[in-house]
Amino acid sequence: MIRFSVRMTAFCFIFMGLISSCSNRDSGARAYLEAAESAYQAGNFPLAKLKIDSIAMLFPNAFSERRAGISLLQQVRMAENVRNIAFADSMLVEKYAELNAKLPLFDFVLDTENQDLAMYYPRAYPPNVSLNRSGVRARVNEKGVLFIESVVVGNNIRHNQIRASVRDGSFAETLPVTSDGLNARFSTPDNSFEIVTYNGNTENGFAKFIEVFQNEQITIQFIGSRNATITLSNAEKRGIIESLELSILLTDIERLKFERSRSEVLIRYLENKRE
Repeated sequence: MIRFSVRMTAFCFIFMGLISSCSNRDSGARAYLEAAESAYQAGNFPLAKLKIDSIAMLFPNAFSERRAGISLLQQVRMAENVRNIAFADSMLVEKYAELNAKLPLFDFVLDTENQDLAMYYPRAYPPNVSLNRSGVRARVNEKGVLFIESVVVGNNIRHNQIRASVRDGSFAETLPVTSDGLNARFSTPDNSFEIVTYNGNTENGFAKFIEVFQNEQITIQFIGSRNATITLSNAEKRGIIESLELSILLTDIERLKFERSRSEVLIRYLENKRE
């Protein structure tokens, strides 16, 4: 009888330990679920998702709480994307207002190579003026891509790179361009022309340098088989700076439109999954 009693006592302790363990597990999972619900109600969606993920990681056997967490996660994702769309809409209103204020500074012309895409040319330094002298001009396409072009007139130096520098030694230079279509050389009965186009990586922060040092004298060096130099005019500076600002603005608009579209797709996905 004593031996039986000892066994029963040991069994009771084990049984009570299991009950206690399950109780602690359930209460811990419920605490995380409640914290996730509170974060969701407060609009702190990253925290809500973190708490929900923690339930599966820390309490893999808390099946009821995990199921509730999955359901809550769908609500969090839905609310998050609804808020993203509202934010994008409000920002797009501001960005389009800025764009409308800037557009009078540019001529809007269809791209000769891609008729579905237009180019913005700064009126401060338009293309027809830039063909009268060696210099640097800029343009921007509708997607916000900035193009910097170096133009050498009447001097065959076969350049493929330019450097901008100021008196204290600071400088910025494009990367060399060798691609056909971006490195053009041609002649007319009256003159010869070299036009090199830099964009993306090859632009290499050139326009930003012009913006930073716009109040100083900027020397442009055309780098080729021989080098040539000019002083950047105020009109060229304005054209480059205004084009850079337009590029940043259009890029922001494209990014907001993309984020909005992505959130709409995710909302449709969540709605179909719920159905």
